[in-house]
Amino acid sequence: MKATTLLLVSIVVIFGGLLVVKAPSTMVLVAAGITVIVLSLLWGIKWDDIEKDIFETLRKMLLPILILLAVGILIGAWMLSGTIPVIIYYGLLLLKPSIFLLVVTLACTLMSLMTGTSWGTIGTVGVACMGVAIGLGIPPYYAAGAIVTGAFFGDKLSPLSDTTIMAAAFTEVNLVEHIKHLLYTTIPGFVISLVLYAVLGFQLHGQANNSEDINTILSTLESHFYLNPILLLPPIIVLVLIYKQKPTLPVFGIGILLGCVLAMVFQGSTLLEVANTLNGGFSANTNVKAVDEMLQQGGLSSMYSTLGILFAAAIFGSPMRTAGVIQVILNKITELAKTGKAMMTSCLTLHSLFFIITGSFYVSFSVLGPMLAPLYDKYGLHRKNLGRTLEDTGSAFSPAVPWGITGAFVASTLNVPTGQFILYAPVIYLGVVFALIYIFTGYGIAKADPGQMNNEVKSEKVEATL
Repeated sequence: MKATTLLLVSIVVIFGGLLVVKAPSTMVLVAAGITVIVLSLLWGIKWDDIEKDIFETLRKMLLPILILLAVGILIGAWMLSGTIPVIIYYGLLLLKPSIFLLVVTLACTLMSLMTGTSWGTIGTVGVACMGVAIGLGIPPYYAAGAIVTGAFFGDKLSPLSDTTIMAAAFTEVNLVEHIKHLLYTTIPGFVISLVLYAVLGFQLHGQANNSEDINTILSTLESHFYLNPILLLPPIIVLVLIYKQKPTLPVFGIGILLGCVLAMVFQGSTLLEVANTLNGGFSANTNVKAVDEMLQQGGLSSMYSTLGILFAAAIFGSPMRTAGVIQVILNKITELAKTGKAMMTSCLTLHSLFFIITGSFYVSFSVLGPMLAPLYDKYGLHRKNLGRTLEDTGSAFSPAVPWGITGAFVASTLNVPTGQFILYAPVIYLGVVFALIYIFTGYGIAKADPGQMNNEVKSEKVEATL
């Protein structure tokens, strides 16, 4: 009863704060976290246990946080060096509004598939594509939707992706088998996304640039930067190193260093200008609004608000785990689910809820993956069904959760609020829709291999079919 009360109270505080009060998400999460902590303490949970779980959550977030900060610095360095401006320049010369969204989606898909990182794709190609979109007069939320669709579709199906590897590992499923099973829920959403971008592109066909004339933008870039193909070297080197599975943080460090050197060599930047840009971001004063909007990005400080969201999420999500809310719900699933359909629907709902609360698939995969896997054995269902559920409601869905690690990163890096672009990234939420359709129809649901079940479970297999 206490666990249920905590869950309901937290839901009321979050949705009330966001939808009724319209308070900043960081403050809403802090308020929800304080509420949960106070109630937990009143009901006898020790502060030491709550504090331990908060620090443990923050420990798991540390690497993503460092990558997040590195991306902010990287963007600033590449802006100052002229690397992103030269990509924007050639993008404006070569791309047309009618095909922009399709090209961006396919380009981000290919990069993410080859490198296994949606974050790396968004922080490099994604940022440059946003600049091109502004120059072409394409709504930023269209462009962000296409970038996110490509980046996360490719990441989800890449054997190099850490999230794909984690989902397979925590459910003890062969990696290739896991990826093949993901196609059921991933391909339909991706195809629908491409159709959407084709339709939007048709509507954009022949439209004039609403912000500034493209020729003015091109000439402004030419006059403020020394544009040379050598400036493309940093992203090429970064992409090659990521493709070779080198650690992300050192790779971004190399990208930052190269950007700083090129800024001083080609743009004549001083060491002080480089330091200021790495800290506060690139500031453009070209007197051309569209160009200023494209270029005023990056810097360490640009990620501070995102860090606030992540810390607030830890303050909120950790006490929920300490209080045993998830374990109580899991026990209810075991008690009430009489069929495979009911069990899978309950697991999908539980993981969705847990992920939305914690905002981290690193936490939700590691906690719920091993806990839920035996339920699939019991009902004679293959564990790769669970692996797919974890991805559909976790890593693939992550851009839709504004206070989550990934959602906060995407919104801050592309500079487009989650609520504005998420509708134009159908692959993010359609995976959940198709997952539910398959559960209720039985299509695409794999039965357990004989070796997956012990003798006791085998005797129940006939009674526990879909």
